[in-house]
Amino acid sequence: MVRTPLTPEERRRGERLGALLREARGGRSMVEIAASAGISAETLRKIETGRAPTPAFFTVAALAGALGLSMDEILARSAPEPDVVPLAG
Repeated sequence: MVRTPLTPEERRRGERLGALLREARGGRSMVEIAASAGISAETLRKIETGRAPTPAFFTVAALAGALGLSMDEILARSAPEPDVVPLAG
């Protein structure tokens, strides 16, 4: 099965998700958070570094629970940045 390449926006969204997870993890270890979420530390590492920019919903939900984040917050902070249109004037 051939996977379609990710768009640049999908890659940027994955980078924003990774940054959010690293920030929320703070001083806690990757191993601690991964174990709490029921995933491997390597999977968490890939998500945090953007090498796995489109993790499964249930993986993100488990990480949200382990980090005390709401899914709404993850969505809001990982969503595409709006296009800025200059005002006519």
